[in-house]
Amino acid sequence: MAEGLLRNMAGDSFDVFSAGTHPSKVHPMSTAVMAEDGIDISEHTSDFIDDYLNKGIDIVITVCDSADSLCPAFPRDVERIHWSIDDPFKGWDIKNNKIDSYRETRDILKKYIKELIKNHL
Repeated sequence: MAEGLLRNMAGDSFDVFSAGTHPSKVHPMSTAVMAEDGIDISEHTSDFIDDYLNKGIDIVITVCDSADSLCPAFPRDVERIHWSIDDPFKGWDIKNNKIDSYRETRDILKKYIKELIKNHL
């Protein structure tokens, strides 16, 4: 969701990539709540974070505590930003459609991204 929001909100001002320690496809609930805002992330995937070491990255943003602790060391000149956001999938079960937790996560990300854009453009 963060990649889709940043691409949408910042346009071409940033080159945006999604990576993680356990890359995967986007959860269908994430796709659904982003579509509510007119943002299509259905084809988004994440790469291995190690693929971006020594690639000229300026800013690395982690969005959950486990990612922050597992993120490899980037060169000193790379700015590290951490947003402690709960995983909306946590506690998921088929009987309890947790789309509201995905909406909440999307809205929290929007606030952080607005601040990021304000501070870096």
